[in-house]
Amino acid sequence: MGNSKSGALSKEILEELQLNTKFTEEELCTWYQSFLKDCPSGRITRQEFESIYAKFFPDADPKAYAQHVFRSFDANSDGTLDFKEYVIALHMTTASKPTQKLEWAFSLYDVDGNGTISKNEVLEIVMAIFKMINPEDVKNLPDDENTPEKRTEKIWAFFGKKDDDKLTEEEFIEGTLANKEILRLIQFEPQKVKERIKEKKH
Repeated sequence: MGNSKSGALSKEILEELQLNTKFTEEELCTWYQSFLKDCPSGRITRQEFESIYAKFFPDADPKAYAQHVFRSFDANSDGTLDFKEYVIALHMTTASKPTQKLEWAFSLYDVDGNGTISKNEVLEIVMAIFKMINPEDVKNLPDDENTPEKRTEKIWAFFGKKDDDKLTEEEFIEGTLANKEILRLIQFEPQKVKERIKEKKH
């Protein structure tokens, strides 16, 4: 149909995105134009996504984290994000409902996509997060969470799990909603990024 490459967003996608996200028609159409400018093919590859992410973190190494974020958004696992997946991604990471954010966080931590999280998967994401923390800031972290291993131990202990146990999505969301400490330990939202994303929107 060629809709993805034409200048206008198809009515069906527009209606679906308005229904499933908090964005207005005007916002979606504006984003679509800038999306096509950056990605004339109508799709973002993992490499393009990594380079977009890298601009947000000039002082860090966000590649590993960006790869996990990309994986969690690539709904049909085709190695690219189309505009719909991109907008859903934006919505999930900026959603006002904590449960929606946590559904996304679960898919981020569920590295192999099997519907449960293992301690090793938590460690893999936490290691990626640590690569994005400024070394000076790491020095200021409490002793029991100043390495990826320690932080993973702390998260796993909060959930009351043994080393080889698994976490379901329900346990993950309920546990995190009930304990602000877990939320703080699993997420990485530097102020800098929030400010830059806001600037891009204007």
